[in-house]
Amino acid sequence: MIDAVSWFLDNGLFKIYCPDSIDADSWYNKAVSPEIRAHNQTCYDNLILHEIMPRATGETGVEKVIVAGCSFGGYHAANFAFRHPDRVSNMLSMSGVFDIRSQCEGYYNDEIYFNNPVDFLPGDNDPGLWKMGIVLGTADQDICLPQNEQMSHLLNEKHIDHWLDIRKNAKHDWPLWKLMFPHYLSIIR
Repeated sequence: MIDAVSWFLDNGLFKIYCPDSIDADSWYNKAVSPEIRAHNQTCYDNLILHEIMPRATGETGVEKVIVAGCSFGGYHAANFAFRHPDRVSNMLSMSGVFDIRSQCEGYYNDEIYFNNPVDFLPGDNDPGLWKMGIVLGTADQDICLPQNEQMSHLLNEKHIDHWLDIRKNAKHDWPLWKLMFPHYLSIIR
């Protein structure tokens, strides 16, 4: 993905920070309870908010960041952006997942609620949501198309401007995302 946007980096237009995911210790870790998975996700969110964000804003001089991700990384981008809209200027999700209840085996608590955008977003009225640039990129053959359509519907219900970009003749895979990511960066003002 970095190669796909190298022109932007080489020309000093963007700086990219790539923190490791926590998926193996959170939602994908079936060796621990869903309660612990959700707690680990909250810890990850705090790591991004309190350690990565200050470094990124300090090194770049920007107040708000762009968050982006593919597949479950799209979930992370959306979850962080919608939880902290005052800290995010743009959210670029490519083939994102927005409902993590399938990873919780029927268990549900407040931590799951506040890490599940399809649950907390309808009741969230933070003014930053209406100021953020939001892209939901997917494809007509993408396994995540229904989740992107559902998220678009939720955003439409709240009159939150966004772009649901459904690419034709493409599926949930890196070739699609390598086309999307530079395109999305190119339209950020």
